[in-house]
Amino acid sequence: MVEWKKQSQGKTHKIYDGLWMSCSGYERTTCEFYESIFKLSAEIQATRAVMMLSIFLSAVGLLVSTLGMKCTRFLEEKNETKAHTAMTGGIIFIVAGFLSLTITSWYVSQIVHTYKISHRLQSFEFGKAVFVSWAGSLLNILGGVFLCYRRCSRSNESFRVNHLLPSSNPKSNYV
Repeated sequence: MVEWKKQSQGKTHKIYDGLWMSCSGYERTTCEFYESIFKLSAEIQATRAVMMLSIFLSAVGLLVSTLGMKCTRFLEEKNETKAHTAMTGGIIFIVAGFLSLTITSWYVSQIVHTYKISHRLQSFEFGKAVFVSWAGSLLNILGGVFLCYRRCSRSNESFRVNHLLPSSNPKSNYV
């Protein structure tokens, strides 16, 4: 998604800047990838780096929390360790969500600061990708909190699955 920053020049011509490319046009939009990392602003470089770290941590959190779920066979005999594994995945999700939320908010603050000091025709506004990033961050945090809450709420309970045990009179179970 390219629309991290947008600039409208009248009703016809629009310019969109993203983390990886820039697009412009009015009827037909043409996009170009950034040619050199050295020509990019510090805000784009920092946002790129932290967003990639957040995506990586989300993938690790997904893997770790999946291994800690009751429906997997990993650590089947060690239910307490399995629960800690799921909670660790939740913590990783929370960290990834806060990283993404923080860098997106910082990026927006840079756009707002530039908007205040520049001429109206040369200023950018934040685009749709910012809202998608905020929503994704909040969902990441919410999922992590849910995984941690499930672990904390069951910390005093037994993690064993109750099986039907035979009664004292074995012949009474048969019809």
